[in-house]
Amino acid sequence: MSQQDDDDTDEALHPRETAVLFGHAAAETALLAAYRAGRMPHGMLIAGPKGIGKATLAYRIARFILSRRDSTAMDVQDAASLQVDPTSPVARRVAAQAQPDLLVIERTVNERGVLRNQIAVDDIRRTVPFFGSTAGEGGWRIAIVDAVDDLNRSGANALLKVLEEPPTRGLLLLIAHSTARVPPTVRSRCRIISLRPLAEEDVAAALAAASGLEPDNPEIAAAAVGSDGSVARALTLLEKDALTLRQQALDLLARLPAVDPADLHALGDALAGTDPQPLAAFLDAVNAWLAQRLDGGRGDLARLDRLAEASEHINAAARDTETYNLERKPFVFNVFGLLAEATRG
Repeated sequence: MSQQDDDDTDEALHPRETAVLFGHAAAETALLAAYRAGRMPHGMLIAGPKGIGKATLAYRIARFILSRRDSTAMDVQDAASLQVDPTSPVARRVAAQAQPDLLVIERTVNERGVLRNQIAVDDIRRTVPFFGSTAGEGGWRIAIVDAVDDLNRSGANALLKVLEEPPTRGLLLLIAHSTARVPPTVRSRCRIISLRPLAEEDVAAALAAASGLEPDNPEIAAAAVGSDGSVARALTLLEKDALTLRQQALDLLARLPAVDPADLHALGDALAGTDPQPLAAFLDAVNAWLAQRLDGGRGDLARLDRLAEASEHINAAARDTETYNLERKPFVFNVFGLLAEATRG
């Protein structure tokens, strides 16, 4: 896991700047072996819960390949990991978003300066000329899509066209927080790299590196225990009363489909104000609860569909609440109303 993963935080480095990966040595070893053997797939879907290191691994793969373009070279054959010297020219350019053979596609701001709810389809279409041109330094061209959960149907179809006609020495790295939200046509054309939540000791080590606290600090230990294996979540839990608020939300989620309006009012009061951290802690608890049910893929299919649809509505409403500084108590009632309806029957 990086010191910051798919969810940006003020305290931690962006994955493109992060040199350390925690807890995913087996996946890294398998990818290094595939590159050495000349068996890199043209598309990889790096999947797992938010905040566990998916984006960090994607950038780590990109830096390694772009700095070691010949997979038969001795420095590749002798490499023990995908680690690249952070002072190397490629690592510096990637960190500065100035590497010509790396295209990163993510949500952008619209003409009003507001972050879009989805990745714009025109941004996905940029992959066509990108992969069609000659690599600036010869060799590979790599695109990272962070995250495919943020694609609409048009965006997914545009991405599918690239996957159906893979470019020579081109690599598409797709990040997904939930494979249930990735179209089957996209999944079937990618090698799936499933990353599991981190062990508590890995979360503590990553959290200590990100926060500057000692690994045996009691706050680090408590955040690691409540993180569900996500460093991004653990960083959120370090803020103020986030651990208490998270448990308050989880207690209410455990009672679904039953809902107590008095408890929802109390939770809404705890989220009141403009501080982004309480809202982030609440939303993270809800998304963790949803991910546990959606990614298992078992049970009533109709209920899973309802939960997936509720997840989309909840996260869209959360973005609106944060962007436009809306009242948070109505958002809380909306969340539990959607989830109660989805879990009935």
